[in-house]
Amino acid sequence: MARGWESKHIEAQQEEAQRTKATGDERSPGAPEVQARRRTLELARTRARADLASARAPAHRDMLEQALKALDEQLAKLGP
Repeated sequence: MARGWESKHIEAQQEEAQRTKATGDERSPGAPEVQARRRTLELARTRARADLASARAPAHRDMLEQALKALDEQLAKLGP
């Protein structure tokens, strides 16, 4: 079980690295605290998307969709 989680974690890190390279905002301006908060939210969003892809129970899917919406709102508040 731990091995599967590690694989998902590595996959999420690689996906995030590719997204950062594609957008070119590797060194976005802002306070280190804001950058750290954005990074935390983006990682949480990546994990929630991965969990949603494998979720089967309707209640679990609803909860993950609400979590994604909340994460997107928090990211929007941080700005570009």
